[in-house]
Amino acid sequence: MNMRPLLPPTCALLLLAACTGGPGLRETSSNSRADVATQAPRPALVVPEAFVSDPTTGAELDSLATWPTPDGGTWLVATAKASHQLHVFDADTGRPLRRLGGEGAAPGQFNRPNGIAVMGDVAFVVERDNHRVQALRMPDFEPLGLFGADELRSPYGIWLHETAPYAYDAYVTDSFMYGDDYSQVPDWNELAERVKRFHVEFDADGQVQATFQGSFGDTHPDTALRMVESLAGDAAHDRLLIADEDRRHVSTLRDYALSGRFTGRSLPDKTFGAEAEGVALWNCRDGQGYWVAVDQLAPLTQFHLFDRISLAYRGTFQGETTSYTDGITLNAAPSRAFSGGALYAVHDDQAITAFDLREVARVLGLEHNCTD
Repeated sequence: MNMRPLLPPTCALLLLAACTGGPGLRETSSNSRADVATQAPRPALVVPEAFVSDPTTGAELDSLATWPTPDGGTWLVATAKASHQLHVFDADTGRPLRRLGGEGAAPGQFNRPNGIAVMGDVAFVVERDNHRVQALRMPDFEPLGLFGADELRSPYGIWLHETAPYAYDAYVTDSFMYGDDYSQVPDWNELAERVKRFHVEFDADGQVQATFQGSFGDTHPDTALRMVESLAGDAAHDRLLIADEDRRHVSTLRDYALSGRFTGRSLPDKTFGAEAEGVALWNCRDGQGYWVAVDQLAPLTQFHLFDRISLAYRGTFQGETTSYTDGITLNAAPSRAFSGGALYAVHDDQAITAFDLREVARVLGLEHNCTD
């Protein structure tokens, strides 16, 4: 398979997203937008958006990933759940470049695409209603194969860890629910299946080959993964942070080892005023960095930052426009428009916004080794 070298961890991954659809769409959120909290739990500093893309109605944008193009640019790829497509933007300007896909089950088609991650030149797209992950080679989005259809029931988010050249462990959240309105959390024993792990490689023809490695999830009533979507990992510190969105209990991030063992740690209760949504790692020099976590507040999304190693709280910011955010992705590599990297966020299911990480670091008083 002719693939360029994999991006370093600073070049960002994915995250994930939304839970605002009606019962007929089998979304897992217990909250409509009218229910979103308006009382923020923490004071937020303002970081103006570097850009806000033009709105795209009817697509229901959800999750994001970046890809460095051969000509030195950067693409920003968004899943569009309602239109069953991928939307590609110029990550320096927010200008739309192309749309691809459409509803269906054939390779290159999608059914409710949700999570996305890019590793090297391969995009991995989670399709909730096709119950699978589809791999596509960029820039042409050539289908490379599918996996997970026999194990996944209602998949949402994905994070991948490189274990060898062109070999990965893929972690996929599986937020299946019960009841006529799909709002009933499964029994405790079934919550041990909230995250499913696959080992992914490519054969001599460049086609994806995946082996199911099992499921995991804590089942204790106080710390079980009830409603899951976004997750992101940090292989250097053996950490996987998984967002539990169920505000009927507590919405927070749970701390797991890459083996699937729950460490017993979570972010403190009341960290999030609304749903804990997208999560991304800001990987800085010398092993330092920050976790960025979405708090889907109204009227403006808040972004909470936590120390990469200790998980200690480090600050909160919000934009001037960005609201109802689902997925985020963080691209710490320099680009034409963002010499210190950028954080990208979905805005109101319709647009993409960007925050200059140099400005985030300046406003929050963060370490310079993240943007220099």
